[in-house]
Amino acid sequence: MKALPEITLELQDNEWPMTGIDHDRQIARAIVVDGNGNYYFVRAVRDDDFGAATLIETSGGGVESGEAPDAAIRRELREELGAEVEILGRLGVVSDYYNLIHRHNINHYFLCRALSFGDRRLTEDEREQFHLSTLKLGFDAAVAEYERRACTPLGRLVANRELPILRRAGEWMDGD
Repeated sequence: MKALPEITLELQDNEWPMTGIDHDRQIARAIVVDGNGNYYFVRAVRDDDFGAATLIETSGGGVESGEAPDAAIRRELREELGAEVEILGRLGVVSDYYNLIHRHNINHYFLCRALSFGDRRLTEDEREQFHLSTLKLGFDAAVAEYERRACTPLGRLVANRELPILRRAGEWMDGD
């Protein structure tokens, strides 16, 4: 498998007006594939300050103080997907903004191969507020789902951040 150069993207939030950013958040995210070419994501169904939306998103979350991004992604994938993974490589870093909540995200993306799946350990918010569930899709179906869910302001922000990363992961896997 040939590693490809990492992507570096700087994205702006064109959905909501910028009134100031008061915090940065380091986030670890992953494109997860299995040995059969299936890709794993989370679906979030939410209705909050961002509006009502059903989203597809990579698994991941905040990097804790003193934690390395690769350790954070292993932890997050166990929690959200119940997955033990092999990290195949880094896909890149996407800097993006959520103006509505005054946050700048620094998203560290990894490509991971699922080795096994077990029980998920979702937080109460992930269960009750975001209704997270697991999506298992082929590559083309995943791209189509991101494009279909880009019909809301939040969906557009997520798709702008994740589609370039998903496409790079697809290129990487095609070189396998």
